Amino acid sequence: MTATPISEIPLIRDTLRASFRKGLTRPIEWRKHQLYQLARMLQDNAEAFADALGQDLGKPRLETYGFEIGAIVERILLTADRLDDWAKPTAVNSACVVYWSCLRQFTRFSDWQKPLKPTVYKAAKGTVLIIAPWNFPVVLSLQPLIGAIAAGCCAVLKPSEISPHFSALVAELFPKYLDPNAYRVVLAAVPETTKLLELQWDHIFYTGNARVARIISAAAAKHLTPLTLELGGKSPAIVDPSCDINLAAKRILWAKSHNCGQLCVAPDYVVIPRSHQEAFVSATKEWYAEFFPEGSMQSSSISRIVSPEHHARLMDLLKRSKGKVIMGGQTEGNTKIEITVLKDVPADDSFMDGEIFGPFLPIVPVDNFEDAIEFVRDRDHPLVLYAFTENPETKKRILDETMSGTIVFNDLIQQLSFNELPFGGVGQSGYGRQMAQYTFDAFSYERAGLDVPNEVEPFNAIRYPPYNDEKFKIMSAGVFSPIPSSS
Repeated sequence: MTATPISEIPLIRDTLRASFRKGLTRPIEWRKHQLYQLARMLQDNAEAFADALGQDLGKPRLETYGFEIGAIVERILLTADRLDDWAKPTAVNSACVVYWSCLRQFTRFSDWQKPLKPTVYKAAKGTVLIIAPWNFPVVLSLQPLIGAIAAGCCAVLKPSEISPHFSALVAELFPKYLDPNAYRVVLAAVPETTKLLELQWDHIFYTGNARVARIISAAAAKHLTPLTLELGGKSPAIVDPSCDINLAAKRILWAKSHNCGQLCVAPDYVVIPRSHQEAFVSATKEWYAEFFPEGSMQSSSISRIVSPEHHARLMDLLKRSKGKVIMGGQTEGNTKIEITVLKDVPADDSFMDGEIFGPFLPIVPVDNFEDAIEFVRDRDHPLVLYAFTENPETKKRILDETMSGTIVFNDLIQQLSFNELPFGGVGQSGYGRQMAQYTFDAFSYERAGLDVPNEVEPFNAIRYPPYNDEKFKIMSAGVFSPIPSSS
């Protein structure tokens, strides 16, 4: 992958900004065409994308087609189909507008406000920057882009240098399918990304870790640039004894092994009452033998660790851990690690310092369910909280007493299959939302509008000087509005 020359980066931004100002991206039909072209790019080159992800991540072809390309093509078509509805101006019910509400006692304010045509327009934010990660490169690069195109923005996509084959492919294909006056790829490592962040953008959409997010936030603050931060964090899985522990172990192990644990919504650790830890461990071993009869390192159904540097980081966590390895723990070369499960992991363990982002599943035993909730509450709000329980009261307590970007009961990762659900974090796990219309909303803003005719001038008379007692009585009426009793 050859990085984009730093000297070209301001020129690329300026070209896109000029296109936006000229209104290139404004027509809805033009946006739909670009969306369809993006879908064609994926369909025409599906095998090339599968090969690229295979080289970068060792990702199985089934996962690339099913969880990456297929998911994004579906989301593109849905967005194009619903774009007219999402983008149309919305007339406000003037009876709900509180404007000069003191006149309510003298006239029906809803009647005189109707000619003002209160309207909410969906306006594009402008020229935006999308900084994508390496672990799910198709989804996490193109899903934000779908929203940017739909909203009418111009966009620069900066894919990760850690997935070089994907990044080079998408840079090659973009100008063949998308209008280069509106959409460009910048291939960048740290120096080029630093230059990108020096420039002013109208929105920055970043997916990655909290450390880099702080750098991006500081750069964005210099220009008062709005942000969407899709971060990760430690997403726990609470296992309550009321659930089917065998099924919980099956689903948790599958989710942890997906992309070799390199997934922001992977279960980062399991919290379970001490009395049921062994039952969970036993079930996990059985499912591991069924999923990977040849062993996870030899399986063609699992990705590999993305780089030697990430491999070294993960093995250091294992070396320093105080937990007991009950399954896995072996490594081969510098990109393969067995799916590894550890029990009796203490709260101050190396695996509890930060997001693992790898194939290790620590099990943290606690005395009871109350301690499980408290353990989660004592840590940063996760991107997603998983909980396995059949008890309605337990579900309510988890909902009421914890915070997370998403909450899922009795399964994992399933939330990503719903176009209608917003996806995003809270607190340290990020802010802003995406998914279908939510991504469109992220790259647009609500522009309020009025069109005031001359005929309403009689109703404006009260606002003009000179003021007198009669005008004061009318204008101050709102101060003395009756307040309903709250008892």
